[in-house]
Amino acid sequence: MIHKRYPALMRLSGLIRKEMWQIIRDPSSIGIAFLMPLLLLLLFGYGVSLDAKDIKLGIVIEKPDLTTQSLSGSFERSDYFKPSYFTTIQQAQRALEERKITSILWLRNNFSKQLIAGQDAPISVLINSVDSNQAHITKGYIQGVWLAWLNQYSTVQGKPLPLPVTLEQRVWFNAALSSRMFLVPGIIAIIMTLIGSLLTAMVVAREWERGTMEALMATPLRMSEMLLGKLIPYFILGMAGMFFSVALAIWLFNVPFLGSFWLLTVSSALFMLVALLIGLLISILSKNQFVAGQIAILVTFLPAFILSGFLFDINSMPTAIQFITHIVPARYFVAILQTLFLAGDVWPVILSNLAALLIMFLFFFAIVWRKSYKRLD
Repeated sequence: MIHKRYPALMRLSGLIRKEMWQIIRDPSSIGIAFLMPLLLLLLFGYGVSLDAKDIKLGIVIEKPDLTTQSLSGSFERSDYFKPSYFTTIQQAQRALEERKITSILWLRNNFSKQLIAGQDAPISVLINSVDSNQAHITKGYIQGVWLAWLNQYSTVQGKPLPLPVTLEQRVWFNAALSSRMFLVPGIIAIIMTLIGSLLTAMVVAREWERGTMEALMATPLRMSEMLLGKLIPYFILGMAGMFFSVALAIWLFNVPFLGSFWLLTVSSALFMLVALLIGLLISILSKNQFVAGQIAILVTFLPAFILSGFLFDINSMPTAIQFITHIVPARYFVAILQTLFLAGDVWPVILSNLAALLIMFLFFFAIVWRKSYKRLD
């Protein structure tokens, strides 16, 4: 009865049903929405880690005694090091060149004598810096174990440690310093980017290739109804994939969620709309499934993966690249996700990034609306 009184609603509901049936009959759409999130979360949750553990450290002790044994024991008890011992520095350097170890701790024969005498007793550290990030982490871990041992040594000897600064560390939001805690929320943004832009771009382009878009053009459907009919089913599919990913993050990977669930839903819905509009725009401009897929990967997935702050800190990038990141929608959604999961409802962060996503939504909606018309040319 309602459909008869409102023919526009009848046309829209019919198109939505048609799209839903097409999604159900297309295994690739279901795979992108549910199987791909599972695979990516498993890969980044278990397979990818930015944590440095079991660092292969070579320890050279030229004159073993109780003091050097105590220091080397501190590295053995650490979860971050996997030490092996050498009698000469030449042997250790050869092992470093052959990549059997990644760093060397060198205690010379006068180390204990100088330390007991209250003189400077430096330790020599050699690090393979082919991987500069790993080298910085290794250097920091060695300094941490060294300072902790010095504090313990000064307490045992009853002598104050002659350090001008006392470091008291307090780690917020990720006390375990686990990369999984920020990788898993970040990958949800990548997943939603793929679901929204790639799936929409390819599916709509497929309609152009098969000629079914021409059939839709011949119907009484208005362009607004056609756009809504295309967006609504994939919006539902994308949000379902998001909820599935969040459930895996919380219950499978034990990532804490400290924010509001309704705020997560609102933020995800806005980001999904932006991704869908980008995918729709790509399909309108290309009208070819292969080309649409390639463009979607180049302009959405790769920037989201590299320039969103998901893997690489934006503040560490060159100024020009930092400027480019402002046009990547995933940058703002990654910040929202990591804040909601690990810090909670931090409103200055949430609202500023939501405002950026809203501006992008209005921008892409205006372009899609301008480029959409019921003509075949």
